[in-house]
Amino acid sequence: MTSTIPDSHRDLIDGPVLVTFTTIMPDGQPQSTIVWCNSDQQHVLVNSVAGRRKHKNIQHDPRVTLLALDPNDAYRWIEIRGVVDEITEKGGVDHIDELARLYEGAPSFFGHIAEAERANAETRIIFKIRPVKVQAAGG
Repeated sequence: MTSTIPDSHRDLIDGPVLVTFTTIMPDGQPQSTIVWCNSDQQHVLVNSVAGRRKHKNIQHDPRVTLLALDPNDAYRWIEIRGVVDEITEKGGVDHIDELARLYEGAPSFFGHIAEAERANAETRIIFKIRPVKVQAAGG
């Protein structure tokens, strides 16, 4: 294993591929959700809403795992075990809009993917995940 995302599998992280995102509950039980993600070449970026279960889990334990499976080849995948180096609100709405364009072709998240009213009811945050161990297969 390495801590670098290989160029051969970067497309699985930079989307549009749905990714399984696993955090650790306070009782030690893993908790997984499906997320959109991309990267800034140093970190994998996952967008969420402040206060959700994954946010609480990360505040308790910043270790996470992402698993992306190529939708066209089940034997091509990448697993990234990492640590959330930063949780930030800065750029959270811009980032979810970027992901909405990438994954759904929508001009923005609020008003197209989610109800426009939610924009005022939730705080979008970005988890900046530093890869610690990366394993890739296939391709």
